Amino acid sequence: MESAITFRALSESDLPLMQDWLSRPHVTEWWEPAPTLEEVREDYLPRLAPQSVLPLDAPAGVVQYLAYEAGVPFAFVQAYRVMAHQAEGWWPDETDPHALGVDQFLGLPERLGQGLGTRMLQAFVAFLFQDPRVSRIQTDPTPTNARAIACYRKVGFRDVGVVETLDGPALLMRLTRDAAPHHLR
Repeated sequence: MESAITFRALSESDLPLMQDWLSRPHVTEWWEPAPTLEEVREDYLPRLAPQSVLPLDAPAGVVQYLAYEAGVPFAFVQAYRVMAHQAEGWWPDETDPHALGVDQFLGLPERLGQGLGTRMLQAFVAFLFQDPRVSRIQTDPTPTNARAIACYRKVGFRDVGVVETLDGPALLMRLTRDAAPHHLR
């Protein structure tokens, strides 16, 4: 039987682990160049939020989590209010104040290709939809990231189309509450 997947808000003590994961080739290929610990601190510290804060209520508009299986951290996942990032140039056409975006990666390369990412996303979507205000969830993988796109499709995300973002082309994908599989909402 598979262990339950749980989420804990990222804390300052997790930043060395994040730096390690963000430096691994399977992550840098899609996420960002390998950062120093100081760069991780500069990027992630301002967005730390208490465990009890829901993404729609987070002061910085984002809540970052570590995903755990059997008490072992294996992934990073974050949820953000889409409209909260419009001033930075992201998603200028978004009008739904209850839309969330998600980003994630598995930190452990030995866990790739085992369905763990799909299980984690299913658990995370169900977690996010516990807030009845959340209307839809979106993501924006690089159009050539076939593994991530397949994972999101398995969870129920649908392709909207290729869009231009601040990071370059992305495949915008969405999952609405109404279209989500019943066990996820």
